[in-house]
Amino acid sequence: MIFKIINILTLYISTMKNQMFMGASTKQGYDIATKSREIIRGLIGDDIKDLAPAERDIVERIVHSTADPEYAKLVHMSADFVEAAMTSLRNKETILTDINMVKYGITQYEGEVECFIKNEEVKKIAKENQITRAAAAMRYAARNDFEGIVVSGNAPTAVFEAMDLYEKGEMNLKAIVGVPVGFVGAADSKEALRNSNIPNIIVEGPKGGTPIAVACVNSLIQNL
Repeated sequence: MIFKIINILTLYISTMKNQMFMGASTKQGYDIATKSREIIRGLIGDDIKDLAPAERDIVERIVHSTADPEYAKLVHMSADFVEAAMTSLRNKETILTDINMVKYGITQYEGEVECFIKNEEVKKIAKENQITRAAAAMRYAARNDFEGIVVSGNAPTAVFEAMDLYEKGEMNLKAIVGVPVGFVGAADSKEALRNSNIPNIIVEGPKGGTPIAVACVNSLIQNL
């Protein structure tokens, strides 16, 4: 009897995770979510079989958000990334994004999600130092008691700046979701981040973008 109850609970939890995977709320939505996850696991199962459950969830969600199974080979996480990021999220620390599009894609988080790229002081810092507003936003956050996770889906300069501030002891950074897209600086910033001692997730090469950044963070939030 006990084993039967355990099996029922296991099936229920698995079903609920499929529903959360795509935000389904109706039977038709549940069916689509379940089928999508089955297809994704069929495509990338061998690539993610050695990952921990929370890591698998992240990669599956990224593949779902992009319809590109290649991401299963391109996503790399430091061994301490999931634990560091989820600890920060459980403590309701701030999520700092490089652009507003990433900010608006992050849902169901009880803490603050901030983006300072349009802040007037940030614009001033950028102009005075002739740096991007995304990089200036990292400096502004560091000067204003930021503590939490940096999420970059578009600006490699934000990744470089956050790393530099962290290494100087000027930014209370717990982890970086470093998945900027592009042909100028993106791959270099991610490779540098991957080789750093900061808990991180990156996408190898020029690929990346807002959908990947959002998929990663929302997956972490759903696993809290």
